[in-house]
Amino acid sequence: QVQLVESGGGLVQAGGSLRLSCAASGSIIRINDMGWYRQAPGKQRELVTTITSGGTKYVDSVKGRFTISRDNAKNTVYLQMNSLKPEDTAVYYCNAAVQEDRSGFLRSYWGRGTQVTVSS
Repeated sequence: QVQLVESGGGLVQAGGSLRLSCAASGSIIRINDMGWYRQAPGKQRELVTTITSGGTKYVDSVKGRFTISRDNAKNTVYLQMNSLKPEDTAVYYCNAAVQEDRSGFLRSYWGRGTQVTVSS
């Protein structure tokens, strides 16, 4: 089993910054894609950004403000969020595609989420 634990959420004023972290632990041989999703009240969960060996992708609404990075040695992914807006308010979830055995099969895991609230 693999656990993903997010941290770094909180309350910040518009224009401020937060840095989220997500650490993976457990039976891990390799982590492929990692990403951040968010879900605002009354809305569906949406993809914010992903990071793979091929690079990074961002949803248009966060381009130029958010930066995803990862430390493979620590099995950790980060999300630096700058110039935060009230519409960024949501629960942010970490996702990782993890290889746990030699079959090569990748299983998707989710963290429990961390609340980000941006006040106007």
